[in-house]
Amino acid sequence: MQKTIFAVKLKQFSMFSGIVEGLGKITGIETEGSNIHFFVQSSFLDHLHVDQSIAHNGVCLTVVEISDQAYKVTAIQETLDKTNLGSLKPGDFVNLERSVTPDTRMDGHYVQGHVDTVARCTNVETLEGSWYFHFELEDEKDSLLMVDKGSIAINGTSLTLVKTGAKQFSVAIIPYTFENTTFQFIQPGTPVNIEFDIMGKYIVKYMDSIRHELANLKA
Repeated sequence: MQKTIFAVKLKQFSMFSGIVEGLGKITGIETEGSNIHFFVQSSFLDHLHVDQSIAHNGVCLTVVEISDQAYKVTAIQETLDKTNLGSLKPGDFVNLERSVTPDTRMDGHYVQGHVDTVARCTNVETLEGSWYFHFELEDEKDSLLMVDKGSIAINGTSLTLVKTGAKQFSVAIIPYTFENTTFQFIQPGTPVNIEFDIMGKYIVKYMDSIRHELANLKA
């Protein structure tokens, strides 16, 4: 009994590094009430187990079933409303990353697998050997959570912000990242999942609380 409780507590703290392990192919989609079940084909299918946490385009989902061809995860309405998973179709690909373990090298940055918002690609700029991807946020207030050369997770991929502005930001993509993630499928208009750096979110929340307290003192 104690072992089961401990396992549940650990699962609440699943985290990721933003280093995509591979692309998963959506082989099937089933609707059950307001939930959607996704069946995903993966190169590391043989290494998975039920109740395991995997980030799908940056969204932490739990493996609930495994077959010879694919594994199954379920997204609830809240997840579908706040991410790009609801737009997936059979044949589409998603970025996959299993949760980190205590002996994992942290090559990216701390990613929780909790998507904050959806942004849309506005332009793909092709250079000699690399690409600049430009995006627009839905809410200008979210711009406070980004700084030039800071970290951001786009579809679960840990990246460095090249330039930020009011609702606008861009990232640079090298060939390896382009070829091994969903960036190869992103075009102007494509929605992407965004998770801002956790430190930035804590700082903005703290500053908001200070402003609230000062406003109460003046009232």
